[in-house]
Amino acid sequence: MDARPTMFSTWHTAGFLGTRSVNADAVASHFDAVTGGLVVALADGVGDNAAAATAALLAATAAVTVPVADGPSAALVAARAAVHADPSAGDCVLVVAQPFGLGYRIAWVGDVRAYSWDGLALRQLTTDHTVAQYFRDRGTAVAPSMEHQVLTSVRTAQPTRFGLASLAIPTRLLLTSDGVHKSLPHPTMTEIIRYARDPATALVEAARAAGGTDNATAVVVDNAFLPPTGPQPLLPVAA
Repeated sequence: MDARPTMFSTWHTAGFLGTRSVNADAVASHFDAVTGGLVVALADGVGDNAAAATAALLAATAAVTVPVADGPSAALVAARAAVHADPSAGDCVLVVAQPFGLGYRIAWVGDVRAYSWDGLALRQLTTDHTVAQYFRDRGTAVAPSMEHQVLTSVRTAQPTRFGLASLAIPTRLLLTSDGVHKSLPHPTMTEIIRYARDPATALVEAARAAGGTDNATAVVVDNAFLPPTGPQPLLPVAA
């Protein structure tokens, strides 16, 4: 019998092609065999071709099947191995979220993002691995083209370059490809997450309405907490 609360997760996703010829975004999920927790990943292929789409699918699928006990860095290592093993695969960026306790451990490369929503605020958990972010962090002006130049990717990044983050007890977890978050300002995303019945679809539709041309994908994971299953303390009864 377990006297601790259990996190129960459900998820949904939405995406659109934009003006690209290939949808090179890929989403994967898997229930960990030991913990039963839901692992989710979102990959965004580099380029508009079949090689990019293949890399994204391979990376996302490999990442979610790594045991949670091995940690999210191991998930990125597995994704990298899968991409290198297939000669038809190009490159991609990737974010993976593994359940950990009542929260998540997250690892990423490139400019895909993870956010948390606690019912009040939408908080970005990841930092873009882009030329633009590199110079922005150093107080230097950036050109728009720098936003799309990634510094890390699944094929090229070593574990020392992986981004890592952790999150305790989220009400909702959001993963996005850059076709979403580079088309929508943060306040708009916050309002959608707050009010939309189907926030993944609403985010993608808003990116389309804002003139987005890239592949755009959103993954929303909602979490509920089941009560402990172990013996509960007895309450005193009035005489």
